[in-house]
Amino acid sequence: MRAYKGLVQDGKIILAEGVELPEGAVVTVTLGETEYLRAKVRASLLRKTSKKSRVRVGIPVLLSVLE
Repeated sequence: MRAYKGLVQDGKIILAEGVELPEGAVVTVTLGETEYLRAKVRASLLRKTSKKSRVRVGIPVLLSVLE
């Protein structure tokens, strides 16, 4: 068994430069606990800020007027 290092970007594994695997190779990805925690923290810090929450203003209803 051989080990190769790579990086996950957009859900795809990018291997180090010059590494080529044969077509149809069966691979297993192992993620260490430290790498998992580091990736999780990094992803939370690099969140996209393009989605902004909007404030919705409701129309106040006076119950005494409706009765």
